[in-house]
Amino acid sequence: MARVYIHEFVDVVGTARAKYQHHMTANWCPEAGPLRRQSCFGVFSVVGSTGRWPQVVNLWEYDGWEALAHNFEVELVGADHRDPMLAEWWARAAEFRTGGLDRIVVAHADSPSVADWESRGGTGAVAYVHETVTCRPGTAPQVCEAVVGPATEDRARFGMELVGAFRTAMRADDEVIGIWSVPDWDSWAKFEAASDGGDVEFFHLYERLGETVTGRERILLVDAELSPLRTGRQPTVDDRRPLDQV
Repeated sequence: MARVYIHEFVDVVGTARAKYQHHMTANWCPEAGPLRRQSCFGVFSVVGSTGRWPQVVNLWEYDGWEALAHNFEVELVGADHRDPMLAEWWARAAEFRTGGLDRIVVAHADSPSVADWESRGGTGAVAYVHETVTCRPGTAPQVCEAVVGPATEDRARFGMELVGAFRTAMRADDEVIGIWSVPDWDSWAKFEAASDGGDVEFFHLYERLGETVTGRERILLVDAELSPLRTGRQPTVDDRRPLDQV
């Protein structure tokens, strides 16, 4: 069964990003994770110079569509369609965020799970390249194969490793998201310099796939303090501290 994810872009308030990320990890995951049959794959800050700011990316992992349906069954209750057991959490979270954009995405069979990364102690990355590829309707599976194949092989020249490859669901099978780890900033600089000069194979998808690919957008992410890709484990109650100390 394919793993399914909620991929969230969250707009946060001013300087409240660290507080929101702590609230989203230490104050959410220990209770809400088991209740909702979800695991935290990663929580990231968007590097503002490469994308919208201040913004956070959250990625939540589910074993399949049934687990995601259970998550919605738990959440969409009460007059305001929010789990009343987490009313206090929701109220505090509202202080730190203003809105966002979510996707449901489906992992490629070769895309690592969060358990895979935890077994390795995390990624050891200084940052992540997050790329959104748009394509002709119905061709996302073909493009996703290119992401886990030639795109990832080419990035390996720069020490970059595939962290996740996903097709966006609930639309025309016309979008793919790839995330790669960056081992150090020198490697990232060399990768971007090569990309800018047209040397990186993934940037030849127009040639490889004809007119299949219609657009690409690349941003940089960095791990939040308690992101499992950084720590190699899920956040726990012991991680909690008062938000005024974050």
